[in-house]
Parts: sequence; C-alpha cells; structure tokens
Amino acid sequence: MYRDNRLNFTTKLMDLAEKAEEDIRPIFDEIDKISERNTYKVLTAFQECRVSAPMFAATTGYGYDDIGRETLEKIYSCVFHGQAALVRPGFVNGTHAISTALFSMLRPGDTLLSVTGEPYDTLQSVIGISGNYPGSLKYYNIGYRQVDLLFDGTPDYKRIKDEASKPDVKEITIQRSSGYSSRPALSVKIIGNICESIRSVNKSAAIIVDNCYGEFTEVLEPTDVGADIIAGSLIKNPGGGLAPTGGYLVGKSNIIEAASMRLTTPGIGGECGCTLEGSRMYYQGLFMAPHIVAQALKTAVFAARLLELMGYVSHPSFNAPRSDIIQSVSFGDSNLLEKFCRGIQAGSPVDSYVTPEAWDMPGYEDKVIMAAGTFVQGASIELSCDGPMREPYTAYLQGGLTYESGKFGILTAAQMLLEEKE
Repeated sequence: MYRDNRLNFTTKLMDLAEKAEEDIRPIFDEIDKISERNTYKVLTAFQECRVSAPMFAATTGYGYDDIGRETLEKIYSCVFHGQAALVRPGFVNGTHAISTALFSMLRPGDTLLSVTGEPYDTLQSVIGISGNYPGSLKYYNIGYRQVDLLFDGTPDYKRIKDEASKPDVKEITIQRSSGYSSRPALSVKIIGNICESIRSVNKSAAIIVDNCYGEFTEVLEPTDVGADIIAGSLIKNPGGGLAPTGGYLVGKSNIIEAASMRLTTPGIGGECGCTLEGSRMYYQGLFMAPHIVAQALKTAVFAARLLELMGYVSHPSFNAPRSDIIQSVSFGDSNLLEKFCRGIQAGSPVDSYVTPEAWDMPGYEDKVIMAAGTFVQGASIELSCDGPMREPYTAYLQGGLTYESGKFGILTAAQMLLEEKE
C-alpha cells in the first residue's frame, strides 16, 4: 500500500489496511470478471442502437421527437432485457420511480403485497404505512399487506404463495437491497425463485422489483428471471456517477405505458419531456456504470474487511456474495455512528470541511445523519454514508467512483474511530 506521512494515518491503521487488502485481493478478481461481462453487454446495446453524437443534443419545450431520449430508453430496454423503458430526468429520485410503477397498475380496492417485509423508509409514506399524506396508496383506498422474511433473511415461500394467491393482490413488490436493515441483499437467483413461486399461484399480478443499488453487481438482472418491472435511480448505479438526476423503469410495455401516463398526464405519457442540457451524461454514465459499480463494490469489500479487523460487525461480511453496493456496519453507539459519517465526509472531494449532523430528512421517521461529499448532490454511487439515529446505530455505506479515493475515504473514517477509542 502507498504510504505518505501527509495523510496523517497512524501506523496501526495502515498495517490493518495492508492486511485487509491482502485478504480481499481474490474477491477483486471476481468483481472484475462481472464488470467485464456487464461492460460488454452495455457496449453491445450502444452498438445495436446505433448511438451517434447528435443524440446528445439538448431539446427544449415539449421535447417531441427527442431522438436522444428515445434511443437512451431503447438502450435501457436492451441492457436490462425489457420490452420498453422510461428513463427520465423528471423522476426526482428512486422512490419517485418506484412510486410511479406502483400507481401504474393499482386501482381502489386492489392490494399491494410486499414479499420482502417492510419496505424502505421513504416508500412507507407512499404506501400509507407511515404518515397520512394526500395521494398515498392508502388515500386512494388501495390496501397493503406484507410477508416478512424469515429469521435468516430468506424469503418465506409458503406464506408468499398463500398471500399472492388472494384475488385482491394485483401488484407484488420485491426490494432487492437491504435498505436500513441487516438482512442480506437478495441475489437475482433468489428473486427468480420468488417470481416463480408467485407465478405458480398468480399469473396476472405485476411483479415490481426495487432495483436500487443492485444494477450491474451481478451479470443477470431481475428482468431476466421473471420480474415484470424494475425501477431505480440514475444517481445510483446506472448513472455511473455522471447522471445529474433522474430515474428509470424497465419492463413490460403495458406497465411502462401506464407509468408514463402517471409520470406526465393521460394521453401524453412518454411522448413529452425535453432533456434541456442534453443526454450525453446519461449515455456516458450508463456506459461507465459497470466499471463504476465495480469500484463501489471494491470500496465496500475493503471497508468490510478493515472494520472487521478493527472489531466491528459488518453486513455483509467481506467475503460474502453481494447483490448490491451497500455495506453496513453496526456500532451500537450513536457517537461512533456520527464519527464514522463525519470521517467519510472529511475524506470526500467536495465539502470535506463540512460536519454532518443528524436531521429530520423528508420521508424518514427517525433523524438521519448523512455524509455525501459528492459532485452530484446525494449521489450514492459516489462515496456516501448515512444512518438513522436509532439502535443499533448502523452506518450504511455505498459508492466510490474510484477504489483509490473510496479507500482513502474509508481510512479517514477509520482513523476517527481509532482516535475516539484512544
């Protein structure tokens, strides 16, 4: 490992870091293999869709006949093996994209079924589990039930079949990532098993996968194994660190069409929507995404191993299979959680001088502390870290545009933890 006294890392920490990198080297080889296959998949899609420079040009006003927007959506369909796609800067975040998909096929009296337990915090207000917001599913008399995961974090297939077979269930949601929980992310294989179980008892309900943080971590995606729709954010994995905003939906054409009319207005749907500054960053971000995701995975693996050597509990462990970029570390102490997040901020290229504080973020029930010294505000494909201020005081780390910068960010946070203990 490169050592430089100007970095102000102690010898003890650098020795731990060298040991961590020695242990994780074989895992990096596997990550690179996945990145290579996904890069080929994306490159082939660009070639098949005949991408050219004029597609990067900006459009204004209504955005009719925007060839750049239309071709980008064809590329997403090709990469993720869906019939159609909706890729728009008008999606303000991943929750907005998922919400649009949920509303696209549900009507008053229908029921949404979650088969991976309680959904991510921001979706709870969309559904009506928490809060009492106008426009939620509950507001429109749309029901909700959930099947919790088993104690070991695996799906409860028997209960999934029992619930999915009920006639009021019209939409079924699967959350691939762990969110603010300690359970493992669901592999694409497990998602395929869930889809197979659902289809054995319910042929018509739409299966929607929250794909946030999972894109390009494996060779296959949920749409390859039975999901009708996947949804995610462009300032996470598929934006490759370049997309300035937006979200995507990929899947069956009838659901995409319904979602487009939810996003804009009935009768217009996906025909409108200008790209203002142009689509180049969305194209280039997607092209780079497999490599950038690999960098984020390497950063996560390094963080897991280093913090394990320091005596902390990480989820997943450094050598466990991964299906998302999130690395969580439980501190059991609010002060240590704050220290770690502040260390990540201090090791960032942007706003490194800022001290994160826990605050009431919109859509969350608990105060959340968030470190995000990122080029794109809140982009979690860049190195960021956040955590709700509740027991067991767990930090959720994600991203890293380059492994080298991600590693130094982790070391900065780890140094703060060592200083706190001394």
